[in-house]
Amino acid sequence: MDHSSNPFARGYYGFEIRRLAVISYDERHPQTFLPLHPSQAHLPDDKVAYQACIFNDDFVLITEGQTVPAELDALCGGSGAVQAVYHSIYGRTLDRGFIHVGDSYTLEYAQAVVRNLQFETGFYSRAWEISTAHITEASGRYLCELADIATPSGFLFVAFRIPYSPAIGVKLIATPWTDENLMHVEGITAEQLRREHLSKGMPEDLADVLALAGQADVRVLVFDADANELDGLTVFEEEDDTPSVDT
Repeated sequence: MDHSSNPFARGYYGFEIRRLAVISYDERHPQTFLPLHPSQAHLPDDKVAYQACIFNDDFVLITEGQTVPAELDALCGGSGAVQAVYHSIYGRTLDRGFIHVGDSYTLEYAQAVVRNLQFETGFYSRAWEISTAHITEASGRYLCELADIATPSGFLFVAFRIPYSPAIGVKLIATPWTDENLMHVEGITAEQLRREHLSKGMPEDLADVLALAGQADVRVLVFDADANELDGLTVFEEEDDTPSVDT
């Protein structure tokens, strides 16, 4: 199963804020963005911006008003001036890895941006309602049967009925279903969990949907015939359970 494009994936996570000095050193070369050497990480922004500096490919050292040890000076072949200080925001995504999101001139504003982008409590955007067209009729029956019994603990989810509704719900456990988290919590990989589902008779289409939802840290997934279809997720025709993929 290809997880490179997950329809359940939303937003960024695992944010980092990195302070970078914007260095000007030669009219013929573009600006260089570098972090301060750890020995000067304590310097406030106003002691970094507009100050003379030396640098190499890995870090920058402020020389104006600062004492630079000779061994560090010897590691730096460039010299210039810090034009500005950026607090750069980086975040992780399921499909693109660790990427640059944006820059701020102050740490406080960068922290405010991160607060607006992330859901610190973990309770938001983790419940989904999608059309039953994304699973076969056999999978719908399978979930209904599970909802009427004690779902096996090894499944890492619980199926449940919704009163006065034909919809069926699933509460996923120990998400996200990534290799790193599952190895830490259960001592298994995501593929091993999927094989466990299949070994217990779960239809493959349902195993695929649950795997994608779990990978994206979905905690509650409701299948309802009246719900909207999710773009990018396989849709099954009711007549013959033949899959078709939205484009």
